[in-house]
Amino acid sequence: MENMKNKVIIITGAAMGLGFAAAKELASLGANIVLVDYNDKSLNDARAELGKEFPDVKIITIVADVSKEEAVKNYVDETVKAFGRIDGLYNNAGIEGKQASITEYDVNIFKKVIDINLMGVYYGMRYVIPVMQKQKFGRIVNVASVGGIRGVLNQMPYVASKHAVSGMTKNAALEYGRDGILTNAIAPGAILTPMVAEAFKEVNPADPKAAETEYAQRNPTRRLGQPHEVAKLVAFLLSEDNGYVSGQTIAIDGGESNMYGNS
Repeated sequence: MENMKNKVIIITGAAMGLGFAAAKELASLGANIVLVDYNDKSLNDARAELGKEFPDVKIITIVADVSKEEAVKNYVDETVKAFGRIDGLYNNAGIEGKQASITEYDVNIFKKVIDINLMGVYYGMRYVIPVMQKQKFGRIVNVASVGGIRGVLNQMPYVASKHAVSGMTKNAALEYGRDGILTNAIAPGAILTPMVAEAFKEVNPADPKAAETEYAQRNPTRRLGQPHEVAKLVAFLLSEDNGYVSGQTIAIDGGESNMYGNS
């Protein structure tokens, strides 16, 4: 994807997991990267690693809590100040919350999941889209998760927030396609990121690796996905190679979401 060279891409939740994997993939294609995360140390570590591997790529870091509207507005303003444009937004920041039944779920944690996973994505689009409208070009990828296309036991707020992300993605595609802005969502399944590893620890604190192995056996591929596999899909959706895919929530889960029940 030669046309990614010098494109300006914002990535939220960029310090690790799917965000960092996407940053690495995009940097390898020559894109300039804006790394956004709430964890200052992890953010600086990510920048140092990318800078060492891709010395010709411009990389800036911005500490932000995406659940705070002013913080999101600031990372957009700082990006425009640094680069003069925004070609892509990877709305990746999110949390799982905790695992509990609907009637026992902690309401405060529920609200935090909604604030980060839903409002954080909305704020990102709210402030990036006007910049893209002026350019008559833009690509947005929101993270919906398989929790945005099906139910997940004991994760009500996560599922609610991710279904909402999928819905917002459709609306953004409808409202701004005429401005040259294509908006899509991805629905990763169990990709082996730090967040997923923590989930396996909750499922089986004594032997999280056993929980991981058991879960993988339910997948048609009999394995978990890797962050770099998701990153390649994200890079395509953010590129000019994607000229007509918009308003879609694309599962990247080894085919597991097609199954009825477990096998």
